[in-house]
Amino acid sequence: MGKVYEVFATDTFWKDYENLSKNEKEKIDKIKEQLKINPYVGKPLGYKFFREKRFNGKRLYYIIYEDYVVVLVVAYSDKKNQQATIDAIKKAFEFYRQEVHEKFSKK
Repeated sequence: MGKVYEVFATDTFWKDYENLSKNEKEKIDKIKEQLKINPYVGKPLGYKFFREKRFNGKRLYYIIYEDYVVVLVVAYSDKKNQQATIDAIKKAFEFYRQEVHEKFSKK
């Protein structure tokens, strides 16, 4: 068996997560479990490490950090907000990398 990735999410994601339906939360939780074993399961978004997993017309966005064996869940949106969400995530790549580095380089 390969590496098991640690999956965690941004504060922004958790704020959005709190407002979701029970059904959506359960589906996201299942996807997060899947990402621990196979983080490359979703569709790449211009980079091998930046992906989306679609379900019920919505998208869960995440970034894979192989050097830390970490998956960072960053956002959840519908199709209407897809491009704006992707653009915002791309602008924040360096911020997310720094956050992951600070949290996981201490291990």
